[in-house]
Amino acid sequence: MIERKIDTYLNEWKASSNKKPLIIKGARQIGKTYSIMQFATSSYKYVVNINFALQEKFKSIFDDGFEVDTIINNITLLNQDIKVEANNTLIFFDELQACPNCATSLKSFAIDGRYDVICSGSLMGINYHEIESNSVGYKTDYEMHSLDFEEFLWAKGYSKEQVDSIYNHLKDGTPFSTTELDVWFSCFKEYMIVGGMPEVVQKYVSQKNYSGILDMQKQLLLDYEEDITKYAIGLDKGKIKNVYSNISVFLAKENKKYQISKISRNARNRDYIGTTEWLADAGIVSPCYCLESLELPLKGNYNPNNYKLYYKETSLLIASMEEEAQEDLRANKNFNTYKGAIYENIIADALTKQGYDLYFYKNEKSTVEMDFFVRDTESLIPIEVKAKDNPTPSLNKLIETENVNYGIKLCYKNYGFNGKFYTIPYFAVFCVKRWIKEKK
Repeated sequence: MIERKIDTYLNEWKASSNKKPLIIKGARQIGKTYSIMQFATSSYKYVVNINFALQEKFKSIFDDGFEVDTIINNITLLNQDIKVEANNTLIFFDELQACPNCATSLKSFAIDGRYDVICSGSLMGINYHEIESNSVGYKTDYEMHSLDFEEFLWAKGYSKEQVDSIYNHLKDGTPFSTTELDVWFSCFKEYMIVGGMPEVVQKYVSQKNYSGILDMQKQLLLDYEEDITKYAIGLDKGKIKNVYSNISVFLAKENKKYQISKISRNARNRDYIGTTEWLADAGIVSPCYCLESLELPLKGNYNPNNYKLYYKETSLLIASMEEEAQEDLRANKNFNTYKGAIYENIIADALTKQGYDLYFYKNEKSTVEMDFFVRDTESLIPIEVKAKDNPTPSLNKLIETENVNYGIKLCYKNYGFNGKFYTIPYFAVFCVKRWIKEKK
């Protein structure tokens, strides 16, 4: 069993005195159902598990209204083997996207309070705006992701104390030992190839080699493409697939900017309105928008037509690479393939898993460029991603500007601070948000 961060969250939710029905969102195949059922069976006397995609007859349980007793009665009428008991039962509605009516019932369950309720579904299939309007104020949302590097280390068998030591180095401002650097960088390179999809990680840690990993990743890529065809309603599915299939093409370019006009002949932005947003809402991609000026707040200060697209799960980028690049990556550990795109994508992935939206910067003359920006309570924080230990002229220039107090350089080097920016090794990126928040 792979330990996940959601495990702690679920236990805290159960212990809460004023908990509401919980909706766990996330992309497909990231382990939502598995984690919920592990928690449910170990924490409740009775578990009612209804999968609306596989058990379509249960969609009718809401036909007679949304009173809790009516819903429970209909469930037990459809399956007499199901047992329920007030205050000792978890009701798990899986594949929520197949039965939007279920969302309307959450208000009744929240007010009633006798039964704990968890709903789950793929973001790709959920019309979340409809669910939001049906249950506003009577639910709690949790967005789940594939494994981050910390969870990957747990899966490999490292203790929480060993993994916590990575953060402690940042907190205390102390460099890592040679042994620590070698071990954690080696693990991070494995993570870059394997990614964070639970089934893939489980296979890798159990067999301790890459055999069959690429085939699983390529199948995931195809599964996502198939789901676009299945779930993209109201938009041109061909255009969404066209955007999706060209992500790695633009990441392989020097500036990595995504340009609709170059994905096919005669492609125009106005013909592709909503396609990128759909992929982002589905949990497949993370848009990274160009800041118009170096000012706060970030959300009100970007150009929506100037963006990069990163895969939300780096293994999808790995799977999309051509065969020669795959061989170079696995045989030679050449992570500079695709002009540093693998590094940028995995950092983008790590930042989104910490709750950050993504922003970059490039001035009109292209004399100053920065891969990512985050912020603290007072200032902008530029983050530069270095595949090699190259000079950082842009980072130095940005630190001289009014709204930037310090920067971060992520690379294959030890922790350090030169008075302007912090050098942080790649493997510690999962600690960045906590470190910024707690930094003195």
